Amino acid sequence: MEQKLHTPEGVRDIYNTECRKKLRTQEKLHDVLHAYGYQDIQTPTFEYFDVFRKEIGTISSRELYKFFDRDGNTLALRPDITPSIARAAATLFETEEYPVRLCYMGNTFINHSSYQGRLKENTQMGAELIGMDSIEADAEMLAMVVDGLKKVGLKEFQVNIGHVDFIQSLMDATGLEEEQKSEIHDLIINRNYFGVEEILDNQDAADNIKAAFQVLSELMGGVEILDQAMEIAPNISAKLAVSYLQQLYKLLTLYGVEDHITFDLSMSGSYGYYTGVVFRAYTYGTGDAIVRGGRYDNLLGKFGENTPSIGFAIIIDELMSALSRQKIPVETREMNMIVYTEATQKWAISLAKNFRSKGKCVEIHKRDKQESREAYEAYGKRTQAVSMLYLNEDLTIEMVNLRTGDEKLINARKKR
Repeated sequence: MEQKLHTPEGVRDIYNTECRKKLRTQEKLHDVLHAYGYQDIQTPTFEYFDVFRKEIGTISSRELYKFFDRDGNTLALRPDITPSIARAAATLFETEEYPVRLCYMGNTFINHSSYQGRLKENTQMGAELIGMDSIEADAEMLAMVVDGLKKVGLKEFQVNIGHVDFIQSLMDATGLEEEQKSEIHDLIINRNYFGVEEILDNQDAADNIKAAFQVLSELMGGVEILDQAMEIAPNISAKLAVSYLQQLYKLLTLYGVEDHITFDLSMSGSYGYYTGVVFRAYTYGTGDAIVRGGRYDNLLGKFGENTPSIGFAIIIDELMSALSRQKIPVETREMNMIVYTEATQKWAISLAKNFRSKGKCVEIHKRDKQESREAYEAYGKRTQAVSMLYLNEDLTIEMVNLRTGDEKLINARKKR
């Protein structure tokens, strides 16, 4: 069969009920972002390649979708919206007073290896707080994540928090070359602590540093693990990072979100531009994080002046997968049907206009003489309509509940 009939690997069509649920979920999240005072911004789907080059701290070049414009400039579909926001903020808000609170929604594109079985196009919704270098800003972001996930119906989820300075301090204490540190970093991301131990043994790292890395995998859990992290912290920088997380937790209790907060001291973020607090949200029913975020105080400096910032992105497609597998209902506007004949067309259109003016969704169908009422019922059920009004020429209406099958005959002559 011809390729034009199929979507490429890693992308898909979303329609009908699934699409309505996705849009409704996005609306709820959007309401939360607005409730916190965040204003919308839209950035281009593609940018100059330099906005996403590896030196910025995003993904490798081979995972970008790259192409050329007619002038020979290299362009790329955005793999991540945060660099685009940073680029826009460095120019649009250069003369404005900070802080600036921005929120966005859009699709991102990453050319994952086919064997990973992951979507290559994802919808993200997120927020960026630009121009605030404070623990209060970090707490606001994390509270907003929890409030957003609760708003869409999730109950069982955790937001894991780490700090780049903690893991970086451990790395620096090894005394290894940057290449070896990078290798250890990748091993930690993949939870391969045996590989980390092997490198440290081969490089004759100090015993206290080895011991710190050995317990790193255990530094995941509630606020109590921060005391353990403080004990193994090898230097003042690591201790300050742990102390910061302890203070952050106290602030989060003021927001009342502490039940959904855990810590992971091995976390350093998947992007290289993170500089402080990093976090990810997880729930069951999906194999990946549903939220990723963190502080990126140096990213705007790639496009202008350094400006402290923190943000997050909710991966909507992963979130929808979790909602579906957890059987969490997503209420959408219900669709109704009106079926009419040539003689009842004026009546049908008048009814539909009246219903729509009251906020109801109505589709109308001119009856085909060859089709039975049952055929229209079957169509309505396929398209997830909840009711059907079957208009008869004697001014009666056969009202059918397409969910339960209940029927009611209404004599409209008395009402007209």
